[in-house]
Amino acid sequence: MWTELVNSLPGPATVRPPASEASLRSCADALGHALPADLAALLRESDGVEGEYGSGIVWSADRIASENLLLRTDADLAALYMPFDPLLFFADAGNGDLFALVPGVRRPDVFLWDHETDSRTWVAPRLATYLEWRQTGHIEL
Repeated sequence: MWTELVNSLPGPATVRPPASEASLRSCADALGHALPADLAALLRESDGVEGEYGSGIVWSADRIASENLLLRTDADLAALYMPFDPLLFFADAGNGDLFALVPGVRRPDVFLWDHETDSRTWVAPRLATYLEWRQTGHIEL
């Protein structure tokens, strides 16, 4: 379903081979919580989706784990920004801003974190809509 959705959208997007179950477990273990169901399902079909110029429309399971761990544990970032613990970053806008889900409250909504203002802005009601709106330009980067 997810690869078909990505391939049906306008704009360049490259799907990768599926993430292994071991990789998904490792990601969840590193984060200390399960991945949201839609994100896990997407990663089972494609371990990340790359856009034009290698932009991270959806990161790989390994990158999701490493980026979130860095953001959650870096003391310098903690001094600059509100806590990142409630957010699960899964993609980048290519300009320093990041896309996130909020798994702790079980909301399917997608938010954009602005690295300059530390704002967290709603951008899509669910992951599938995020993919569509990102590829059609509805989400301005």
